[in-house]
Amino acid sequence: MPYMFNKENNEINYKEAETIIGPSIKVKGNFHGQGNIIIEGVVEGSIKTSNFLLIGNKAKVTATIEAKEAKIGGEIHGNIKVDGYLEISSTAKIFGDIEANKISIEKNAILNGTCRMSKGETAAEKK
Repeated sequence: MPYMFNKENNEINYKEAETIIGPSIKVKGNFHGQGNIIIEGVVEGSIKTSNFLLIGNKAKVTATIEAKEAKIGGEIHGNIKVDGYLEISSTAKIFGDIEANKISIEKNAILNGTCRMSKGETAAEKK
């Protein structure tokens, strides 16, 4: 699967997204799916995908989040669990606990919560 975010020129590959919540959209509900998700608007509820999740710089999310990989740029109120790599941009404001296998946090990002790294353990190894 091609990576949804091009790091070289900071462009998002919208063609790879299954669900896009635009900047003018406000949604309450649970989003559970298999495909890539882009959130640029306001979401309350829960978000779960077995692929990539992108939370845009101006997005406001009040939800529990689960994803395979994620890039966070907006404001999150809720816990985040990422099986692989979690990238937290300098514009991110996270108020909740995070758990990820690999993580990067840019300068000026805000994280008010605990951070736990799973060290690449699979679910079977954790048991």
